[in-house]
Amino acid sequence: MSSFDPTSIWALAAAAVLGYLLGSIPFGLVLTKAAGLGDIRSIGSGNIGATNVLRTGHKGLALATLLLDGGKGAIAVLIAGLFDPMLAVLAGGGAMLGHNYPVWLGFKGGKGVATALGTLLAIAWPVGVLCCLIWLVTALLFRYSSLASLTSVAAAPVLALALSGVPILGAVRTDLPRAALALFIAVLVFIRHDGNIRRLLRGEEPKIGQKKPAAG
Repeated sequence: MSSFDPTSIWALAAAAVLGYLLGSIPFGLVLTKAAGLGDIRSIGSGNIGATNVLRTGHKGLALATLLLDGGKGAIAVLIAGLFDPMLAVLAGGGAMLGHNYPVWLGFKGGKGVATALGTLLAIAWPVGVLCCLIWLVTALLFRYSSLASLTSVAAAPVLALALSGVPILGAVRTDLPRAALALFIAVLVFIRHDGNIRRLLRGEEPKIGQKKPAAG
């Protein structure tokens, strides 16, 4: 029997599909429906992520959505990483695509921030930790969740390259494939935040704690 080849086209495709299927689980929608709150897509921004779940007033559900959305990206990376680092990169990219464009919801998913941070924490934890800190500091200073998200993911590929080859407390060293994944993540998040970017430029983006008008 031939040994497993992590570089085969089948292994690469399986990693990407695994990531996509895990990433496409719409936890925000599932949790709010299970709690009897209806379809989360019918309120606020219409998004299935933790920020919109928070608009239901259920902080526990929002936190659960945040952790699960981040966890699915991390789990995809960690499972694939048991076999090969490159498979982990593909699984992480697949998880991002799955969350943002889930086939079950007509390819209309979330904005990918929690999944992005979970994926980054699993693929290169120093990069993920720094991105989380950047998100927190930006949110505290400016009170815009979207701006914090955009700033943190924009820093991800820069940090991945800056830390390339630098061992930190035994962490897996970042390399070009991981940096490429960080760039891919940043591009997806920016694409999904196109409306937020326009509102930020017009000064119309609601700050953290402010209610957002119904989706349109």
